[in-house]
Amino acid sequence: MKRNTLFTMSAVFFAVQFSHAQTKPTEKLNPIVESFVNEANNNSQLEDMAYELLDGIGPRLVGTPEMLAANNYTAEKLKSWGIESKLQQFGTWKGWQRGTTHVDMVFPRTKTLSATQLAWSPATKKAVEAEVVILPKVSSKAEFDKWLPSSKGKIVLMAQYQKIGRSDDQIKEFATPELYDKLKAEKQQATKDFQEYIKNIGYDNNTLPEALEKAGASGIAISNWTGIHSTNRVFGAKTKKIPMFDIDLEDYGMLYRMAEKGAKPRIKIDTQSKMLPEAKSFNTIGIIKGKEKPNEYVILSAHLDSWDGAQGATDNGTGTLTMLETMRILKKYYPNNKRTIIVGLWGSEEQGLNGSRGFVADNPEIIKGVQAVFNQDNGTGRVVDISGQGFV
Repeated sequence: MKRNTLFTMSAVFFAVQFSHAQTKPTEKLNPIVESFVNEANNNSQLEDMAYELLDGIGPRLVGTPEMLAANNYTAEKLKSWGIESKLQQFGTWKGWQRGTTHVDMVFPRTKTLSATQLAWSPATKKAVEAEVVILPKVSSKAEFDKWLPSSKGKIVLMAQYQKIGRSDDQIKEFATPELYDKLKAEKQQATKDFQEYIKNIGYDNNTLPEALEKAGASGIAISNWTGIHSTNRVFGAKTKKIPMFDIDLEDYGMLYRMAEKGAKPRIKIDTQSKMLPEAKSFNTIGIIKGKEKPNEYVILSAHLDSWDGAQGATDNGTGTLTMLETMRILKKYYPNNKRTIIVGLWGSEEQGLNGSRGFVADNPEIIKGVQAVFNQDNGTGRVVDISGQGFV
């Protein structure tokens, strides 16, 4: 294969990843590689770009103004380094913008809850107060459907109740071996029982919210716990008219126990998101033309979009920044690249690799000439190898 091209790409990629690493005094480097390492060590732009993209623009959910802002930011950043760049549309997505989320328990006592509206969830327009209920303890679809009308005007806790909010490693560190085995077995059984319950009532994670909404529920709360202390995942809503939101494990567990014990807790929800017109979806594309073989391509790949429950730093701000910095250094110190180098910062990866699939469909002449693709979507931490796929 094209050893020089692959060597150069690997060298600059690792130079960016190890920008604070030191080479041994006696170590001899290829002069071009040495320039990559020196630039990455002494003039890194990673932290400044991280601030501008991750703190300044923030999370980059497809269909939001922030996603478009990120497309424009990355395109302009490439242009500022003298790299040809453009936004290439691959489709559209429902427009939406997150607003504030306030969730408070108002009975049997007052407590502000830690909660986040799910992406694309309808807003409440004004605060909604309602009793919190749990799913009924039934064993068939007929029994569940008989219960459904009673959810009208209620906020339904739809997720599995977690008895303990600690990871297995934390429990193992402090518990006796016997207690650890007991708690682990109980947790595994609880998960199995809940999965069996959902199967028995004839619904799934998509159809159950639809059924509750149709029955007249005022809202749906979940707690998508990661298994790590105090950490939840925040994905997309499955409702069209009523709010759907995630509550942190501790507060969710409190509400669940209160409802289960008959305390009839009540909460007040106020979410101020906005539904926007259908939004165009783009990939940011940067191109450094090849000098000898311009119709052969090396692609640097990372998805730009993220979910919007956090900053989108780990998934995949790190990959985006790595590829931007790699392009900057290549443009500065590798002026005679034989093959065309393309950076693709994809949109809507989280919804099914939509941006990269769109690029493949819309650019057959590029795909035909692809020699290598370097993709970074591994999150934080030290890169220890490059894994090959396909006919490498």
